[in-house]
Amino acid sequence: MSSAAPYEYPALRTGRPEPVTVAVYAADPVLRVGVVQQLRHRPEAALVDDADADTAHVSLVVVDSVDDDVAALLQRLRHNTATRTGLVVGTLGAGSLQRVVECGVTAVLRRGEADQDRLVHLVTALANGEGVLPGDLLGELLTHVGSLQRAALDPRGVSLSTLTTREADMLRLVSEGLDTAEIARKTSYSERTVKNVLHEITTRLQLRNRAHAVGYALRNGLI
Repeated sequence: MSSAAPYEYPALRTGRPEPVTVAVYAADPVLRVGVVQQLRHRPEAALVDDADADTAHVSLVVVDSVDDDVAALLQRLRHNTATRTGLVVGTLGAGSLQRVVECGVTAVLRRGEADQDRLVHLVTALANGEGVLPGDLLGELLTHVGSLQRAALDPRGVSLSTLTTREADMLRLVSEGLDTAEIARKTSYSERTVKNVLHEITTRLQLRNRAHAVGYALRNGLI
């Protein structure tokens, strides 16, 4: 019995592929124009109007940093099965990579490196179902995946896997004397998210407060 043929992305079936349709999302019009101008004259990409954005093969979200509004947009796009999402970002704060991956982003490009060829590569890779990450971010992601695997194998053990990357980053900032508002600005999360994460740490590890959590983490080499 023959096996089913693998799914092939429609735009890439011919020797001269049809362009990949692309929707660009950017709250800052300057950022939007920059990406649109890079892609407008490339035959590999066809930009779509806002009215047809939900039908695009690829959605490019262009931002300075990842905050709650950006995360909400990424989550909305994640539920649109017609599109795959890429992120063009100025800076990724502590824990932001984990956050965008959880939102369904499979390709990330730093805005300072987003020349025409790299943008086209990002778009075509997304259309082919491939992921794209800068080398240092790929290393960070692999480290996080390794932590999750160790946690699954030894959920009760005291090791680096006791805390997620985001939790460890926030506790480290607490140990440096930062308050909730300062941690929120540093990590690009909302103050509510910071409070929830720190509360989750103290509850899960049965600790009294933030100071107790920092002391626990330091004693066990978690930060």
